[in-house]
Amino acid sequence: MQQKLDYIKTRIRKAATACGRDPKSIRLVAVGKTKPAELVRQAITAGAAIIGENYIQEAREKFKALGDCTVSWHYIGHLQSNKAKYAVRIFDLIHSVDSLKLARELDKSAKKIDKIQPILIQVNISKEKTKGGVHEAQTLELVRTVSEFTNLSIKGLMTMPPYFDDPDRARPFFKALGDLQQQIRQAAISNVSMEELSMGMSGDFEAAIEEGATLVRVGTAIFGARQ
Repeated sequence: MQQKLDYIKTRIRKAATACGRDPKSIRLVAVGKTKPAELVRQAITAGAAIIGENYIQEAREKFKALGDCTVSWHYIGHLQSNKAKYAVRIFDLIHSVDSLKLARELDKSAKKIDKIQPILIQVNISKEKTKGGVHEAQTLELVRTVSEFTNLSIKGLMTMPPYFDDPDRARPFFKALGDLQQQIRQAAISNVSMEELSMGMSGDFEAAIEEGATLVRVGTAIFGARQ
């Protein structure tokens, strides 16, 4: 585990340095979905500072089992609005907000526990029917509307490009998200910081870093294939 984690961190550092970025500006999200709590604990012990989870029920169990660990929890999977109340109690950042309905529920749930919930807006850059996310053309409008919720704070954008064997084929999708980030920044909307770009996974995170990723979500390369 230590070896795998160190190897990924080294690759992140090299990719950042190669394109003139500060390696500290990129954070690794170790994706523990379907992996047992003890394996996630090993990753935390080995230096994983952020754990990413895809399923609420599984995350709730792990959060409880690993309550003694100092780690940041990020939600990266599709989130149903009826699970919003659990999400705001566990997660420091929710990457996958893609509708007004979900944002409204998260805001309501966060208000109840007196929390300002940091979120990312998930964008379906590739327009794939199987993927969540708001369409690129509607993103600015969603950001404007969600920015008015008092208990949510928009920190940036997230995307998942189509799967390619060649990471360079994912690059245009990463670049498109970076361009969209700039466009939203220029709109200067209050309560919107646009500091984060969550993109890049085990097979293509170096290309994502070159295109501006600040959060890379790596599971398989750390924990092994999904069970």
